[in-house]
Amino acid sequence: MVDFQTVAAIIFLVILTIFVLLKRKSLDTKQIIPYFLYFSMYKTKFGLKLMDSLAKKHKKLTLYIGYMGILVGFVGMVLISYALISNIYVLFTKPEASPGVGLVLPFKAKGVFYVPFFYWIISIFIIAVVHEFAHGLIARANNLKVKSSGFAFLGSGFRGTGLVIVLISLYFKIRNQNLFFDITKLIYLDYYSPDFWLVIGIALVLLSFIKSRLSLFGYIPVIPAAFVEPDEKELRKRPHKEQLSVFAAGPFSNIAMAFLFVLIILFVLAPITNALIEPNGVKITDYVKGNEKFPAEKAGIKIGDVVQQVDDKPTPYIYNLSTVLRSKKPDDVVTIKTTKSIYEVKLASNPENESLAYIGAYLEQSTKIKDSVRENYGGLLPNILVWLSGLFVFLYILNLGIGLFNLVPIGPLDGGRMLQLILHKMFNKEKGDKVWYYIGMFFLILILINITFAFVR
Repeated sequence: MVDFQTVAAIIFLVILTIFVLLKRKSLDTKQIIPYFLYFSMYKTKFGLKLMDSLAKKHKKLTLYIGYMGILVGFVGMVLISYALISNIYVLFTKPEASPGVGLVLPFKAKGVFYVPFFYWIISIFIIAVVHEFAHGLIARANNLKVKSSGFAFLGSGFRGTGLVIVLISLYFKIRNQNLFFDITKLIYLDYYSPDFWLVIGIALVLLSFIKSRLSLFGYIPVIPAAFVEPDEKELRKRPHKEQLSVFAAGPFSNIAMAFLFVLIILFVLAPITNALIEPNGVKITDYVKGNEKFPAEKAGIKIGDVVQQVDDKPTPYIYNLSTVLRSKKPDDVVTIKTTKSIYEVKLASNPENESLAYIGAYLEQSTKIKDSVRENYGGLLPNILVWLSGLFVFLYILNLGIGLFNLVPIGPLDGGRMLQLILHKMFNKEKGDKVWYYIGMFFLILILINITFAFVR
């Protein structure tokens, strides 16, 4: 069954697609990878007056912050570059290791860092606005013209995406030796089924041909963003220090915001939430998919059930459940008590280590509002505070992650533009661009390997 967050994400994508369709004549759209990847900008003057006002009132402070951003930017570039290189080594030497880079989306899927939709959209908006506003503010402090600001959309092409979905769906159908089409998977919106995605893929391919006849845009705007557009010709004529401060401003602002959020979490929200909630077990969020059903699904444990004890041993935390399972062997039968029922479960072998017992489910720590708090304050206020605490955690993680990722020395990213300037100073422009190209390609390949590992494991 599709959960509420997924439904909200789908509705949001539909609204974005309709907006792009209606505003297609006002959008500046570039086809990055034909039929696969598109980037559109909707230009406005939003926020430009505020940038001018702040840059004039706090000119010296803004310039000093810009220069500090250069130092933080290069330190961050070294750290993220080292992390990417070392992570590739770990991926090839330790198969159980997790990839260091992944897609951040409001959908649960293999290879995706899942963020619940409302956390995702709020975080993306705040991150984008802070990042781009910082670029514009530092540009104006250096008396550099900012031509426009606005919204941007990174989109996936109907035809290319549809073909990929069709091929992947057929691969899983062949691997599962299930070549018959089951229409019920489509009717009941079983989005774990290859049959469901096969229809979606074919529909996207057909839609791409229809849109070309109707002169419509042929892509889905998946990730919204914001942008600020300094005068690029004027920017290139400025001293390297000024250019570097403009490029570094965005990532630096995100990293600074991450530290602000973590301070709020540690000193404000964490003490509040610790007083409000208590652990009440381990939630089954999904089944691990394989050629055969794993024990949790076989036994009939429902997605959303909260495991409270195994063989009379309480499991308030994930750690407790893991400890109990480590003491068992494959083929052992255990009694699992959840909030809904009691199940007899025959454990399987862990696919990554056959000597370990395995239930074949994705787990999440479950908590509840303390009874004493609910009696005194009701349920609404405590739940709002807990939700806000979760939002700030994602704001911290995503600001830090996206801020550092923007410092990877790849072409259009801020880190890539910073490195290009340094290489121009070290070598001549032609040789510097050549070295810059090879460095960018090296790190692009590292990122693609990380993302591929996340999907194929």
